[in-house]
Amino acid sequence: MSVFSKSISFGKAPEISSARKRELLLFQKQADIKFKNLDLLNLAFIHRSFANETAELVDSNEKLEFLGDSVLGLVVSDWLFTQLGSLDEGDFSRIKSYVVSEESLAVIAKQLRIDNFIIIGKGEEYSGGRSKKALLADCLEALFGAYYLDAGFKSVQEFIQKLLVPVVEDVLQNKHRRDYKTLLQEYVQKKYKTYPLYELVKRIGPEHDNTFFVQVTVQQTSYGPAAGNNKKEAEQAVAKIAYEALHG
Repeated sequence: MSVFSKSISFGKAPEISSARKRELLLFQKQADIKFKNLDLLNLAFIHRSFANETAELVDSNEKLEFLGDSVLGLVVSDWLFTQLGSLDEGDFSRIKSYVVSEESLAVIAKQLRIDNFIIIGKGEEYSGGRSKKALLADCLEALFGAYYLDAGFKSVQEFIQKLLVPVVEDVLQNKHRRDYKTLLQEYVQKKYKTYPLYELVKRIGPEHDNTFFVQVTVQQTSYGPAAGNNKKEAEQAVAKIAYEALHG
C-alpha cells in the first residue's frame, strides 16, 4: 500500500509513520492541544510545494488555511467586541489588522516551532522555506482550520485567544511593531481624502539577495526612497518616514 494512500474527508494526507506520529504527538504536547484525528493535524502541515513535487496524489493544507483564516478573523473580532467594547470600529480594525497580519502570525508559528513540523518540497527546503514568514503564517492558519474541524469552535477559540490576546495587549500598550502603511493610509484618507502612492525606484543585488528601494507620494510630495529586503519591507520603511513627517 502506498504511504500516501490514506484519505480523509478533508483531503488526502500522507500515511503517518511511527516516527511521524511521535512528531505529531510532540507538537500537540508543546502546543497544549489534542487532536482526535492525527491525519487532520498532519494535513495541516503539508505545504503545496510537497504536494506538487511528489508523484503520489497528496493534498496540501490550502483548504484548511482558507478555513482557518476565517475562524481566526471571527475569534479575534469577537474578542475585541466583547472585551474592548469601548473602542470604536477604527480601533478594532487597526488592532485586528496587526494581530492577524503575516508578521504577527509568523512570530507565533515560530514560538510553536511549526517550522520543525511542516512538510515541504525539496525546492522550498533549499530556498529556506522553513523560515519564510508567509509559509509559517499560512501553516498556522491551516492548523486553526484543522483544530476547528477536529475539536469544534470553543476549543479553537480558546487556543487562538491564548496565543493572540498577548499580541492584542502589546498593541494596546504600543509595544508592537507598528504597521506604518496602514497608519499612513488612514491618516491620508482622513486628512486629504486620497491615498498614498508607492513606487519601486530601483532594485539592486543578486536575485537571491535583492535590496528594494521604494518612495511614496502624498499630495504631490514624495518621501524616501527607503530600502528593504523585499518590497513590503521597503514600503513599510518609507511609510514610516512619510507618516512621521506628516504627523510631526
